[in-house]
Amino acid sequence: MAGPPPTEFWLGDVVRLRRPHPCGGTDWIVDRLGADIGLRCLRCGRHVLVERRRVERRLVAFVVRGDAERSRAVAPADR
Repeated sequence: MAGPPPTEFWLGDVVRLRRPHPCGGTDWIVDRLGADIGLRCLRCGRHVLVERRRVERRLVAFVVRGDAERSRAVAPADR
């Protein structure tokens, strides 16, 4: 059963999530891509790894889009 296509995340994206961090911040910067997405809180600097599906469900908006070229440069080469 096919669901919606996965959301494309780039390094440097600033995303707004639905539930606030305990520090009160809702904006996060994407600093790692893969099965888990690394997010750093812009308010307190805390780093967390979150499953891609969970980030997609909690995503409200992209505040700032990152650099697609930089993301492709660090991605593994296709075989």
